[in-house]
Amino acid sequence: MHPMLNIAVRAARNAGKILLRASEDLSKVEVQQKGANDLVTNIDKEAEAVIRDTILQSYPTHSIVGEELGEHKGKDDDYQWIVDPIDGTTNFIKGIPHYAVSIALKVKGRLDQAVIYDPIRGELFTASRGQGTQLNSKRLRVSKTTVLAGTVLATGFPFKNKNHMDAYTEAFKALFVHTADIRRAGCSALDMAYVAAGRVDGFFEIGLKPWNSAAGELMVKEAGGMVVDFAGGNNYNHSGNIICGSPKLTQAIIREIRPVLTESLLR
Repeated sequence: MHPMLNIAVRAARNAGKILLRASEDLSKVEVQQKGANDLVTNIDKEAEAVIRDTILQSYPTHSIVGEELGEHKGKDDDYQWIVDPIDGTTNFIKGIPHYAVSIALKVKGRLDQAVIYDPIRGELFTASRGQGTQLNSKRLRVSKTTVLAGTVLATGFPFKNKNHMDAYTEAFKALFVHTADIRRAGCSALDMAYVAAGRVDGFFEIGLKPWNSAAGELMVKEAGGMVVDFAGGNNYNHSGNIICGSPKLTQAIIREIRPVLTESLLR
């Protein structure tokens, strides 16, 4: 295992212990609203602090961008860690056992290492650039499905971007009529990890942030998949609008949804 991936795994497991301990008595979790339909807990902040401390103990000059604690500007800009301490905070608050710790590392602007850790199931998804994606040390590949017929897709509702609900609904309908089913589980990091594992065939969502998708992006690509924006380009880190799956299935998803999307979602 790459030394920096090893540290990411250690950080994710340390955070996972905090989540598991807190999940035993959710009445003690303090919840705040930081924006419209955007919740944060004291556990998010505690877990992110532990991740940050674990990384900086080994790499004190590195930079870190986290969802809750903002940016730690290190002396070495070549290394940037991207952290989501709980992807699926609403699930966590409600006691729904489907959330994950997500950690990615960019080296000179390129995704290099990634960890998505599901503490409930004990599933550790990892990826290193050029070395593939693994689940608990077993190599993963995306689904071989090339057409929408018979597929199961994952998605996320635009709960923070409800102004796009009509366009999203049209895209959902355009895909749903061709698929076996579509799942909405409330954790985009695990959605993308499941694409990498072939558990779901593809995934699409509006308005993700880098900490939601960075680790999953590397995992899908290293498992043989494709990650694009709604126009089929590479602007997803700016727009947050993401489609992923096997290359041919990703193109099939684009063909179905592109005609029904608003121009603003295709930028």
